[in-house]
Amino acid sequence: MKKPTWVIDKERARRAAAAQTIWLFGLHAVRDALENPARERLRLVVTRNAADKLADAIAIGGLEPEIADPRKFPVPLDPGSVHQGAALEVRPLDWGSLEDLCAPGSASPRVVLLDRVTDPHNVGAILRSAEVFGARAVIGTLRHSAPETGALAKTASGALERQPYLRVRNLADSMVQLREMGYLLIGLDGEAETDLVKAAEEARNIPLGLVMGAEGPGLRERTRNTCDKLVKIDASGAFGSLNVSNAAAVALYATQVRATGE
Repeated sequence: MKKPTWVIDKERARRAAAAQTIWLFGLHAVRDALENPARERLRLVVTRNAADKLADAIAIGGLEPEIADPRKFPVPLDPGSVHQGAALEVRPLDWGSLEDLCAPGSASPRVVLLDRVTDPHNVGAILRSAEVFGARAVIGTLRHSAPETGALAKTASGALERQPYLRVRNLADSMVQLREMGYLLIGLDGEAETDLVKAAEEARNIPLGLVMGAEGPGLRERTRNTCDKLVKIDASGAFGSLNVSNAAAVALYATQVRATGE
C-alpha cells in the first residue's frame, strides 16, 4: 500500500532534521551543551586556553577536543561571531510534542508563543527570560522563526539547553490546541485597551499562553483573531514601545506575580 503524501513529507522532514547540525560557540553555550545529556555532540574545537576553562565540562561531555590555534580557528562561523576559543558541533534538541510538554496537570503553566519572531538574538533573550520566570515552553513556527543557531544559543546564555523551544507547523492551530487543553490565550498588542497586569490578575490560576508578534508587523490577523483577549503593557513615558524580548520579560514577570499570588 502506497504511503500518503503527507506521511512521506513528514518522514522526509524528520530525516532532514536528524541530518542537520549546528555550531554552538562561546564558553557559556558550549559548557552547557557539554553538560546536557540530551544533547547529541559531534565535534568540539577549542583553543588551549578555552580547554582549560572548560575542563570539567569536557570531562562530563566525553568528547575528545580538537585543540586549535586561536589565529586560525577551523570552524565555519560567521566572521563576527565571538567564539571565545570554543565551538561545538551538535544536532538540534528534540523536546517532544506540544501535548506532552504543555499538559497543564495540576499546575497553572505559562507558555510563550512567537508569531514570526525571526531575530535569533530576540529569541535567545526570550528563552533566557522564560527560564528565569518559569515558563513551560517557548513556541515558534517551523518557517519564519529563528531556528537553533549559535547566535541564538549564545544570547540565551545556556537557556537553550534547559528551556524547551518548540517549532510548530501552524501557530494558530497550536493556539487552538492549547485552548482545548485549558489555556487562556493573551496576545500583546500596543493598541489594546486592557492592561496586562489587570488581565493577569483576572486570569489568576489559569494556564496562560502569552502571544508575541514580531516588531513592526505585530500579530498577524489570524493569530490576533485566535487570541482570547488582547492586552497592552501600560507605559508611563511618551515613548511606549518595547522590543519583543523586553515585552516577553515584562509579561512573564507580571504573570509570575499572578501565579504566585505575591
